[in-house]
Amino acid sequence: MSRISNAARSMAKLDELARQDTWLNRIHPLSKLLVTLLYLILAVSWKPRQLTGILGMALYPFLLFEIGGLSFKGALYRLRIVLPVVCLVGILNPFFDREPVLTVFGVTLSGGVLTMLSLMVKGILTVLASYLLIATTPVESVCGALSMLHVPGILVTEFLLICRYVSVLLNEADRMTQAYALRAPGQKGIARIAWGSMIGQLLLRSMDRAGALYQSMCMRGFQGEKPCFSMKRLRASDLVYLVIWSVVLILLRVFPVLELVGRLFV
Repeated sequence: MSRISNAARSMAKLDELARQDTWLNRIHPLSKLLVTLLYLILAVSWKPRQLTGILGMALYPFLLFEIGGLSFKGALYRLRIVLPVVCLVGILNPFFDREPVLTVFGVTLSGGVLTMLSLMVKGILTVLASYLLIATTPVESVCGALSMLHVPGILVTEFLLICRYVSVLLNEADRMTQAYALRAPGQKGIARIAWGSMIGQLLLRSMDRAGALYQSMCMRGFQGEKPCFSMKRLRASDLVYLVIWSVVLILLRVFPVLELVGRLFV
């Protein structure tokens, strides 16, 4: 199976995962979106060298993975391309800041190393929090929550269409690679001489497919404005979820949990 097929199947599985009937999936999308936005803001607000405080913020994603019945290994597998890129953000910091600031188990850490680790942890936690939102909420529900927050309709529509047309592009690319493999048995990958024509054909085929989809949308009443999302009302459980997690996240930001626990043992 090609990498394109794996990517298409991964997107389909993620969409199926978001449409499951679990208690976390049943939480109102607006509550989950607000909690995720609050978490992202609080996680990024830590200073570069406050590594213990940032690690304390890991309670939110790991706890949701556990109580929500989501596979942490599956999340790491789906994010295997994004996470290394996130970890490379501060890779050069140790070369610029070599001042020793901390000694752990006899190993002296410089300010650059702490900054690098902090940036890596921040990136990993924010990506995991975003994955939790997507894995428990369909794209249409996320767009509906954005509409409830009065996000401009053109942005909501663009976000929805991009998410939908990515699958169209992957499916067309998968068909082309399968057709090429059948015409060139035993060959690994696509020859460089065919890259230009393959990309051009992919562009034309995806444009034709997108045009057909757009015509079907127009026949159903789409006029370039944001779609009408039928969102259910906020229930008491949704408000409780929002309030509890907001309080917990603010407490995690104000009080460095790991430092407090370490002081108790020391």
